[in-house]
Amino acid sequence: MARGLDHIVHAVRDLDAAVALYRGLGFTVGARNRHPWGTHNHIIQFPGYFIELLTLAEPDKLGADGFSTLFGRYTGDFLKRHEGLSLLILESRDANADEADFRAAGIAASETMRFEREGQRPDGSVVKVGFSLAFAEDKLAPDIHFATCQQHYPDNFWNPAFQKHANSVSGVAGVVAVAAAPARHLAFIQAFIGAKAGRVGDDGFEIVTARGTVGVMTPAAFVARFGVAAPDVSSGARLAALRFAAADASLLQDAPELVGMAGLYAGNAAVIGAEDAMGAVLVFEPGR
Repeated sequence: MARGLDHIVHAVRDLDAAVALYRGLGFTVGARNRHPWGTHNHIIQFPGYFIELLTLAEPDKLGADGFSTLFGRYTGDFLKRHEGLSLLILESRDANADEADFRAAGIAASETMRFEREGQRPDGSVVKVGFSLAFAEDKLAPDIHFATCQQHYPDNFWNPAFQKHANSVSGVAGVVAVAAAPARHLAFIQAFIGAKAGRVGDDGFEIVTARGTVGVMTPAAFVARFGVAAPDVSSGARLAALRFAAADASLLQDAPELVGMAGLYAGNAAVIGAEDAMGAVLVFEPGR
């Protein structure tokens, strides 16, 4: 069975500004969390999926461990070049089994890594959350890190109160990457997800997962589909867009961050370009 989307990291230089952006767009954003290797985050939850707003706030805490290297130091290096979507993470029932699959496919980037931290419920009570991650590597995409994530205390992490959003977004429809030659990434993405592509063409391909789709397309195809600029892929493939399922796209038209939204109406996707959303393209698709 194909691994579904679990979460995506939106790496930003100013975490408070990112929180203001997403709250301004009608999302419920959780409290600030701190990792022992120096990254800080805020979480935006949906049923079974979340966005992780992330920055490297305390680089002096970086060590020689795997999370410092693959998560913390990578985020710092990424932010020196640009902001935007930086890690694509799929759900996992068994991270050790995922690591074995990745090694068999020749795409493993590390041994399985586990960490735990404290979380906070809406009433302020503190709970423990824990995750194990298995990383994979596409050598043709140095600006994307890939991993699967196994939740060890899921009841402490997922909370319906955090999954209600004023903009009517109910979940993720898909993630879109851009590459100069999408076909060169097909074998890796199929091995990473554990499923074959349902559509493959000269302009890209798309794989349906257990939760949402993963698409890889050329810059020209990206511009044609979404009407905004594609990221620079001269150094390799980039994560470019996050597609949301929104019950009522008209609720987005009053958000002040949506530059140029006045002409959009229900029935069309509302698209925010990377220049307005800290390096990420955000797509709100109605009627879901």
